[in-house]
Amino acid sequence: MTRLEQAPGRFRDVARAKLADAHVQRAITSVERLRSHRLEAWAELPGVEELRQRAHDVRMAAVGDIDGHLARFTEALEARGGHVKVCATAAEACAYVTGVCERRGAKLVAKSKSMVTEEIGLNAALEAAGIEPVETDLGEYILQLAGDHPVHIIAPAIEKTKEDVAALFSKVEGHPVPAELEELTASARRQLRRVFLEADVGITGANFAVAETGTIVTVTNEGNGRLVASAPKVHIAITGIERLVPALTDLAPLLELLGRSGTGQRLTSYTHLVTGPRREGEEDGPEELHVVFVENGRRNLLGTKYEEMLACIRCGACLNVCPVFRKTAGAAYGPVYSGPMGAVLVPLLVGIGNAPALPHASSLCGACTEACPVKIPLHDLLLELRRDLVEQHAASWRERAALTLWSLAWSRPLGYRASTFAARLGQGLAVRVGPGRAWASGRALPRLARRRFRSWR
Repeated sequence: MTRLEQAPGRFRDVARAKLADAHVQRAITSVERLRSHRLEAWAELPGVEELRQRAHDVRMAAVGDIDGHLARFTEALEARGGHVKVCATAAEACAYVTGVCERRGAKLVAKSKSMVTEEIGLNAALEAAGIEPVETDLGEYILQLAGDHPVHIIAPAIEKTKEDVAALFSKVEGHPVPAELEELTASARRQLRRVFLEADVGITGANFAVAETGTIVTVTNEGNGRLVASAPKVHIAITGIERLVPALTDLAPLLELLGRSGTGQRLTSYTHLVTGPRREGEEDGPEELHVVFVENGRRNLLGTKYEEMLACIRCGACLNVCPVFRKTAGAAYGPVYSGPMGAVLVPLLVGIGNAPALPHASSLCGACTEACPVKIPLHDLLLELRRDLVEQHAASWRERAALTLWSLAWSRPLGYRASTFAARLGQGLAVRVGPGRAWASGRALPRLARRRFRSWR
């Protein structure tokens, strides 16, 4: 089982535990702040719908010619002394990165936030080779100390409180660290300074890769990303093949929407463009630059009804508005991608039979589609995945049998009348002792009318 696949029943089991965890429920309320900040930031933009359409067009233009853009990116970067590797699988990507590190004799690797490295399980691969990877993004570092995985794209440690962080930092420091923001920040700096100064290799993600110039773009709110990309002698950037954009001018609508959609900022604190390794006469930058493009199932989406999912810019806006995510939190979705975008993307990457619960992890309210800055119809894609589940018989035999009987009953007038009559008689029993008991435990079920609408004459 890969890191993206789910064991049967996992989503429901983890979700129940999170719903019953008062600590998690208090912590997850902070996504409301991210949601309200996005609304305020979008309101400042004149013609936000036109901007969203421009961003959608840019992303789909890239997705529509991935191989062409990959070739142009490779030519441009290699002309500037960089190296490009396209990897079909997670294992191939991990092997390439580990090989670069071993060739350089690396013992310590500094990492900045990258969801793709989480997806491919890079940290475990490096550790197996005797190489120490250290996350330097504050949220990811907290999770690494706790032995946990991200639950949110933008705020990976959103379930952790300052008291949780103080306990983790105290264990590292060997003495109590107060649960105060300034003290926690100072502690993180002390612990990570060694990593920045001594790391042999720096590994980052890439928000975008510009085919025209061979430029990788990272968008962060912490200075660690620039340090990781600049201080070590070797920089490895890892990203999905879909993160290409045709030209530098195409970055404008994407950058304008990314920060506003993720955190409500007009622009994130650091937008870092890297085009090649350090050149002769330059004082900053790595001696080697490697850009690793990961396929890992993404090509399967090209030319299909799900192709628009590859336009995702990983802003997290859909998570912040989703009523399911805002109650169950991110852990239920798996160790990498969560919320509506994860509920769509993960089944597409690993096969719907390996994550059958995720398409149902939605109320289909459409808030995710409304919030998406690049106009991905997320709730429509979730419906398509549910249809695929039925067609591929991925649902349990009980569910298939129940829906088949329901369909047969409601396809004929007599069956419809008989079933609704039975429902009126038995609805109270069904929610007290029957299959609807769990559903009705947190809801007030309205009584069915005594007379059907068709009988009103």
